[in-house]
Amino acid sequence: MTTPQRSKREQAIQLASDELSNGNFYKALARRIAMRTVSQDPACADTLNTYLEQEIGPLLSRLGFTCQIIENPKPGFPPLLIGERIEDSAYSTLLLYGHGDVTDGQEDQWANGIAPWALTFKEGRVYGRGTADNKGQHSVNLTALEAVINARKGRLGYNVKMLFEMSEEIGSPGLEETCTAYQKALQSDLFLASDGPRIRHDMPTLFLGSRGVVQLKLSLNTGNGGRHSGNWGGVITNPAVVLCNALATLLSPSGKILADFLKAPTMTEDVSRLVRDLPVGGGASDPTINPAWGEETLADGERLYGANTFEILGLSAGRTDKPVGAIPEHAEAVLQLRFVKGTDWQAVESNLRQHLDTHGFNDIQLTFLGGYAATRLDPNHPWVNFVAQSTENSLDEATYILPNLGGTIPNHCFSDVLNLPTVWLPHSYPSCNQHAPDEHLLETIVEQGLKLAAGIFWDLGEPQAQALTTHDAAEAY
Repeated sequence: MTTPQRSKREQAIQLASDELSNGNFYKALARRIAMRTVSQDPACADTLNTYLEQEIGPLLSRLGFTCQIIENPKPGFPPLLIGERIEDSAYSTLLLYGHGDVTDGQEDQWANGIAPWALTFKEGRVYGRGTADNKGQHSVNLTALEAVINARKGRLGYNVKMLFEMSEEIGSPGLEETCTAYQKALQSDLFLASDGPRIRHDMPTLFLGSRGVVQLKLSLNTGNGGRHSGNWGGVITNPAVVLCNALATLLSPSGKILADFLKAPTMTEDVSRLVRDLPVGGGASDPTINPAWGEETLADGERLYGANTFEILGLSAGRTDKPVGAIPEHAEAVLQLRFVKGTDWQAVESNLRQHLDTHGFNDIQLTFLGGYAATRLDPNHPWVNFVAQSTENSLDEATYILPNLGGTIPNHCFSDVLNLPTVWLPHSYPSCNQHAPDEHLLETIVEQGLKLAAGIFWDLGEPQAQALTTHDAAEAY
C-alpha cells in the first residue's frame, strides 16, 4: 500500500478504537446484554423479536442497509433478519452473520456482584450473558463496519449483506431452510463472521469451518419396574450393565474410538501442519490436558482440531443421590460424535444400529437426536490469505489459521447451501465461560477485534481486493 492509503486505513481503525474510549461500544453492548434473548425460554419470544426490530434493524438501517424481518420457515421458532447494502451491482459482495439469542442466564450461579443481564467490569474482563456468545462478537463487527463507512465518507467500494438469526443456541432451526429459500437474496462472493473462540487469548485466530456433530441416545427399558436387588438380582436384566457393556464396544478406557465407522479419515498434511504444533490449554482456568486420552499418537492440536471424538454426555440409571437396593428398570446414555470433514456422518445412525446388533445389543433402542455437517475451506483459498494478511497488517503480529473449529457452528448453511468461501474471525477465547455462569469477554480481545475487523472492512474496498473476490476467482476453488 502507498503511504496515503495506509494513513486512511489507520484512520478507519482509529475510528473503531475510539468507540471504546468514548464509551459508545460498551453502552450499546450493555443495552443488548440487558435484553433477555434466551431462545430456550418460550417466555422470551417477544424479546427475541424485539432484538431484531429495535436493536439490529435500526442500526443496520442507519448504516444504509435495507432490512426485512422474515418468519422462520419452521413454525414456532424465532424470525430472522436479512439486510443488504448495495453500492453497485458490479461490486463484490460480502455476507456477514450473527445471532442475538443466548443460553439460560443461570442467575443464581454467578460470582458475587455479577449479574448475567448487566455488564460488569473486573480485572480486564467484561461479564454478562452473551458478551462472548454472540452479542459482544457481532457488536465488534458492526462497530468496525460503521467506522469504515464513516472513514470512507459513506462509500465502502463493495456491497454487504447481513443474515441474523435468533435461535442458534437451540440448533439454528430454519437457518438452512432460509438460506435455501432466500438463496438469491443472500447471493454473495465472500463470507465473514465471528463466533467461537480463538486458540488462546493471546493468539489472533481465523478458522475456516467447523467439526460436525451427531447426537444420539441409547436407552434400554426392561419393563420390569424397579425390583429389589436381593429378591431379583442375578435372575433379571440390569439395563445399566447392558448399556455399560455396549458403550465399552465403542470406546476404550482411555477414550479411544474403537468402532471404525466413528473414526476420522486420514488427516492431510496441510491440516496436520496447521494444527499439530498449536498450544491447547495451559491457562490458569483451563482444564488439565491428558496426553494419553483418545488418539494418543496425535499431538494435542491434531486431537482437538483434526480428529473425531466420541463423548458420553450423559449417563443415567437408578439414583446416585439417594440409592436404594433396587435394580433399575431403565438406563440411557446421550452420545455425541464431533467429526471432521470427510466422515460419513449421515450413515452413523445405521452403522451404530448394525454395530449394536452384531454385538448382541438388539434390545437397546437407538434415537437420532440431530446433527450438522462438518465444513472446511481449503487453507490455500485466496480469501484465507487475504484475511490473514489483513489481520497481520492491523496488529503487526502473526495470525493463526485453524482448518476448522473444534466445536460446531452452522457453517454448512453458508459453505454448502450458499456455496461461499467462509472465514471466521473469533473475538473470544476458550475460557470465556460461554453457556456457563460468569460468561465474559476480555477487554484486550475487544480492542484487537475492533482493529482486525476494521482493517478487513477497509481492505475489501481497495482495488486489489476486487480481483480476489470476483465470482471468477471464487469459482477457481
